[in-house]
Amino acid sequence: MGANMERPDDRIASVLRFAAELVAWVATPWALSKYSWLLAVLAVVVLIGFPTLFSTPGDKAQVIIPVSGTVTILLVLLQLAAAAIAAWLAWPIYAAVLVSLLVAATLVTERQRWQWLLSTNRHTG
Repeated sequence: MGANMERPDDRIASVLRFAAELVAWVATPWALSKYSWLLAVLAVVVLIGFPTLFSTPGDKAQVIIPVSGTVTILLVLLQLAAAAIAAWLAWPIYAAVLVSLLVAATLVTERQRWQWLLSTNRHTG
């Protein structure tokens, strides 16, 4: 992981990742609202706020609080898990299956970006 790595072209991964994030932002509070409106609001704050505040330098144009690539990957995994789990809890089976496929496709397309995020000698190209 020590080789010089240029930031990969991740336009497709970005579109899929954003779509999954949108699902997480909608489905998670939807699923949690059955139990507690406070949990639903907290979920939105975490799912939107954490990735806004914490990011890896070179991965976003504006970095508020710089974190390692590992933290960025964990935040993406949190979003993907929230989307998949909440879709199964809140929505009909066909929608949950589609969300699961979206999450799987996102995981596949994120691999190059994650390798770049984990590299110790990152370049933004």
